[in-house]
Amino acid sequence: MSVVIVNPSSAGGSTGEAWPGIASDLRTHFGPFKAVFTKHRGDAAAIAGEAARKGAKFIIACGGDGTVSEVANGILSSGKDVELGILPSGTGGDFRRTLEIPAQSRAAARVLKTGRTVRIDAGRVSFIDHNGADAMRYFLGVASCGMSTKVIERVKVEKVSFAYSLLQTAMRTEPIRLVVQLDDSHERQIVVSNLCIANARYFGGGMKIAPNAKLTDGKFDVVGVADLSTLKIFTSAPRVYLGSHLSMPEVSHALARKITVRTADRGAEVALEIDGELPGKLPATFQIIPEALRVRVNC
Repeated sequence: MSVVIVNPSSAGGSTGEAWPGIASDLRTHFGPFKAVFTKHRGDAAAIAGEAARKGAKFIIACGGDGTVSEVANGILSSGKDVELGILPSGTGGDFRRTLEIPAQSRAAARVLKTGRTVRIDAGRVSFIDHNGADAMRYFLGVASCGMSTKVIERVKVEKVSFAYSLLQTAMRTEPIRLVVQLDDSHERQIVVSNLCIANARYFGGGMKIAPNAKLTDGKFDVVGVADLSTLKIFTSAPRVYLGSHLSMPEVSHALARKITVRTADRGAEVALEIDGELPGKLPATFQIIPEALRVRVNC
């Protein structure tokens, strides 16, 4: 039987309230399942890992991008070849956008039943956690540093929209100096307002930050946004949501399988965002893992 890992706290707690209706849609349009509810951060990864080791073949994440990422981490850490399904019910929904999975539970349940299975790449990032210790985790969508971390922090703390947080943050954010190395090229210093390491196309609640990203090409899309004025950030925001920003002279784009990033300023701390969460800081090393995970997608 398929296992559904439900984060009742996702979408500001509305997933828990909506679960009876979501469960009904899932039974009707997908079939029988076993539901397990998370209680704390990290539970979804632990539950998914245990289910995978006990022989589960299909594990479905019900929640937002953070829940999907945790479940994927549990599966990938288990070493088992388990398929991931997505039943969206969260704030951002960025990863399901790349997979073109509908947001409505009834339609998503049909995809879980009749969709096709594909093998996608995953990212693996080594970084420093909040306790100053070495840490590692996998990610499916986008990792970033710069203004995006402050935007996400404001969303989580103030419970505001991504768009509102972006506008507020843009007026208060200074650029950061980073040292970046792509694959075997020489290190180079850059000054950016934001740097994204993208496996998928979307982040930040619908921003199409890496419009050309493919989940099956074995490469990250590395998108850097230079130091922009507040006015320029405001006027360029629609282009980022539409994915037409790569032609801007202030935006750089490259492909790489391995990226190392560290701050150029001694003693400076630069926060790191991974799949919409804020688990630590630079320095960080990102590596692509080709065809790491089986995922159920829309036909």
